[in-house]
Amino acid sequence: MSYATAALATYANMLGTLDHLVTKVESHEKGDALLQAKLTDDMFPLHTQIRFTIDQVVTALNRLGTAEHASDDSDIATFAEAHERIAAAKALVASTDPATWPAAGDMVEFTLPNNMTFVMQAHEYCRDWATPQFYFHLMAAYSILRAEGLAIGKIDYVGYMMKYMKQPSAA
Repeated sequence: MSYATAALATYANMLGTLDHLVTKVESHEKGDALLQAKLTDDMFPLHTQIRFTIDQVVTALNRLGTAEHASDDSDIATFAEAHERIAAAKALVASTDPATWPAAGDMVEFTLPNNMTFVMQAHEYCRDWATPQFYFHLMAAYSILRAEGLAIGKIDYVGYMMKYMKQPSAA
């Protein structure tokens, strides 16, 4: 399996997880106000963690693919809007052909807003930067929801695994 195929499958699965979490939180008593919740004062709120999770996918697709996709840097104001943005990111992933990504050994260079520049092979970018950044913000969102009392657990995080569950034999 190519690094591109693995990355796209991971993004599809975990964007599904993010969408599931947003569905569960919609019934929370705080409603859309929960989008302002943070783990600590020096961390971004839930709406930003959701936006950053999505943006990590869009950024990776831009750096590794052949198409340029626009990022939406505006705040997410409602859970309905979060669903819309997640759906758009899932559609981008689904429409991406892994064959258009650079060879694993091709070089990728990028500069962060603080002017730090990194140069690495495409598979290293995916493994060492894009995937950890994606999971960091997804777990921050998950952690905020847990801290706010949402009844979620591991099955909510890896619910996509249920498609692999072996069914018990008939007695």
